Amino acid sequence: MSQPSPEWIAVDWGTSNLRAWVIGSDGQVIAALSSDKGMGTLTRDGFEPALLGLLSPYLPATGKLPVIACGMVGARQGWIEAPYLSTPCAAPGLEQATRPKVRDARLDVQILPGVQQASPPDVMRGEETQIAGYLRATPDFDGVLCLPGTHTKWVHISAREIVSFRTFMTGEMFALLSTQSVLRHSVDSPDWDRGAFLDAVSDAMGAPQRFASRLFSLRAGSLLDGVSPATSRARLSGLLLGLEIAGARDYWLGREIVLIGAPRLTDLYRQALAAQGAAVRETDGAEIALAGLRAAFEETKS
Repeated sequence: MSQPSPEWIAVDWGTSNLRAWVIGSDGQVIAALSSDKGMGTLTRDGFEPALLGLLSPYLPATGKLPVIACGMVGARQGWIEAPYLSTPCAAPGLEQATRPKVRDARLDVQILPGVQQASPPDVMRGEETQIAGYLRATPDFDGVLCLPGTHTKWVHISAREIVSFRTFMTGEMFALLSTQSVLRHSVDSPDWDRGAFLDAVSDAMGAPQRFASRLFSLRAGSLLDGVSPATSRARLSGLLLGLEIAGARDYWLGREIVLIGAPRLTDLYRQALAAQGAAVRETDGAEIALAGLRAAFEETKS
């Protein structure tokens, strides 16, 4: 049996990586492709060559192949800026997409916009497509989606709209403190201390004003008391996450919460929130972006 021909291509283009799925006329994934040519490594004239380098074997000899993209490819520093939609709003679709100029006539590229919030000022780019993917399967969801990552998003969803959201730089702060601060000498370990993590979450939530002091105590504890790097690393993570959860209390308290992301990260959030009595569900975010891109493509058939 011959393989179905490509009908369209879904692209999730972030700061560090480029992912693409070639979708056949039967709706199945013909090929899942990836590259390290993220937005952060490219100049504006480098996006089309990077895309062609990945997709060339699947492009038709004649005619155009639709390419629907989301993520940082639409940022101000990306291929072309795709303007933000303002909350409250539904997750963006192709009606709001932006088309960059392309040289290769076989490409018909559309980039989905991000979402902005006026007060407090906030933006997302890429997560809105993950939200669309979740709502494609769960259209009646009314609650809070939490998308852990470098910049974690807490998003209030109601009536299939993004009502409001808040971003926390917890992941980036952990990366900076664990690799570029004095704490790097005390937290270099692949191991983990779950008890220390949960205790630190509680400490940060109970006394957030002591956060900066507790950070230096991690270094002092390793010097004076021989606290292991595994324990110090877990405490650093717990202090940062506890501070975030305290700041996001008005999002998660008394609401249904769904965590979307890599299992390693969502498990930490689940543990921390469960310790506060919150009911949480987890969803692996690996294919959520693809589901959101599928939702956008389906608009062309409706």
